[in-house]
Amino acid sequence: MFDKGKIITGIVIFFIILFVPLWYNAVTGKAGHVPELKTGTDEKECIEKTPYMRAKHTELLTRWKEAVVRDGGRTYRASNGKTYVVSLTKTCMGCHANKEQFCDRCHNYTSVKPYCWDCHNIPKVAKK
Repeated sequence: MFDKGKIITGIVIFFIILFVPLWYNAVTGKAGHVPELKTGTDEKECIEKTPYMRAKHTELLTRWKEAVVRDGGRTYRASNGKTYVVSLTKTCMGCHANKEQFCDRCHNYTSVKPYCWDCHNIPKVAKK
């Protein structure tokens, strides 16, 4: 064990490199950063509860797409009993009209590139 010093130095450097991101986040406070989303409406309720929509809105939209394309289903009954038209641009974008302020902020933060806008038109937002 003539290289004991080199091994210990290597282990120390490894752990420093491993924990630098954690230390950086703890010192700068950026670990808890969440983008501020602006819905653009005074509506207090989405078609489902907020935690569900944050976690599973893509699954919901995929189910909607399949229901419309395969089954011709055009309505969705939410867990609260209300019925909604199955439409990204009419139902969802009715409240979340500003894609840049709502969709893009979250998708950029999580590095997600959804394919919704491959087929759907991006809604025009009036400039203030």
